[in-house]
Amino acid sequence: MTELARHSKRLPNVQNVPDSSPTPLRVAVLADSDTRWKWGALTALRIAPESTVHGYLLWGRATPTARQLAEIGAEADELTEINAVDFLAEQGRRARAGADEPPFDVLVLACVGGTTQAMLHGLARVWRGLERRPVVVTGYVGVVYEKLSDGLLLRHGADLVLANSRYDAGRFRAVYDGVRAGSASVTECALPFLGGTPYDPGPARRGERPTRVVFAVQPSVPHGRAERAYLLERAMAHARRNPEREVVLKLRSKPSEHTTHIEELPYQRLAERAKDAWPKNFRLAYGNMGEILDGTDLLVTVSSTAALEALERSIPTAVLTDLGVREPLGNHYFIGSGCLASWDELDDGLLPTPDAHWLAEQGITRGTESVEHGFAVARGRLAGLLDQRRLTGLPALSPYYTPRTAPGYLPTLLARHGLDTKGEPLAAQPSTGTDAGMRAASRRLLRRTARGAYRAGAQRVAPLIRRWGQL
Repeated sequence: MTELARHSKRLPNVQNVPDSSPTPLRVAVLADSDTRWKWGALTALRIAPESTVHGYLLWGRATPTARQLAEIGAEADELTEINAVDFLAEQGRRARAGADEPPFDVLVLACVGGTTQAMLHGLARVWRGLERRPVVVTGYVGVVYEKLSDGLLLRHGADLVLANSRYDAGRFRAVYDGVRAGSASVTECALPFLGGTPYDPGPARRGERPTRVVFAVQPSVPHGRAERAYLLERAMAHARRNPEREVVLKLRSKPSEHTTHIEELPYQRLAERAKDAWPKNFRLAYGNMGEILDGTDLLVTVSSTAALEALERSIPTAVLTDLGVREPLGNHYFIGSGCLASWDELDDGLLPTPDAHWLAEQGITRGTESVEHGFAVARGRLAGLLDQRRLTGLPALSPYYTPRTAPGYLPTLLARHGLDTKGEPLAAQPSTGTDAGMRAASRRLLRRTARGAYRAGAQRVAPLIRRWGQL
């Protein structure tokens, strides 16, 4: 059994709601990292309950490993690793196959903005003249605290651009309307991984288990060695100061793995170097964030989306101010939340109290209504588009960026993904579907080797060269 085949099953632990469609929808999800796969796969079953899901993992620096896929827990009926040009070729072939191989009903693009834009242009080409094309959905994995206009305009052209809250929906529409791009695609919903067991402080208060403080670290925030070492030391110092507590450093990935963002200096490497100084009540942990939160009494982070997951469950949550409240850190997004705090304040026993209005703007219900309610509008919009597709057909995809609106930007962006401004491949590439036998095996081995070399270069060699340059 291949690594991918182990994850070609139904998506577990997703609350399904009855679907009004007479038959299950066929949904494809294209993702380029572990977190985006998690968002895309779970979003697919939130907006299209009981659907069948075919997952495509886009080959690149951050293609998730089997361990990362298992940790996420979001699995598919089928899962394929593929490059951008082959993906487009396959979608064109499927769309024209007719009854023998019907196209997907929905395609979720769970990719970085530039990749999403390239796929929109490529799909517009391969679906040209087809009225019964799939409905295209895209959105964001978590809080949008940087590159708002850039990321949004790169996603323009999808049929549905999902906003994770009322606050985001207003911002998204303002950007699209402000450039005369049209904002009808913006649809308010929620983060698909919110929910889970509400927080129960009873076991810790009764002494049935230690009070558990979880520091959820991020791959790229903060960036510098000194800042990361400082936060690690403060977490260990909190453990020393509170020996009755358990302090857990929640890690995103192992040093050989990549996530959405490059982690040049993994926390576990810093922690291993300081292992002699570890308090007995301090430990490292991997695993599914939802499972970690099940036993968490205080979630601490710089700006991770895990804060929203914790707040939805009513878990006390602290967004650190030790390194300042700054845009590069992303913690400025939490201004007004009531959650900003320093390690000094947490050492003194502070449990931040979140602001109810801020929570409501972020779509955080804290158990007052089902998380599924946040997807009701999105399901309705999708149903309307599917009806339009069946009755009259859908219009051609029309991204805001074109050779006319962005002649100095779009060609370079598309070229990074092997496409020209017409969405055509820049050079003929053999489809992976035509390979067979030893040739296919050799190609797969070459890709795995190249990916490993790329990851090693990006994570180990490049940072070393940059440090040499600073000497």
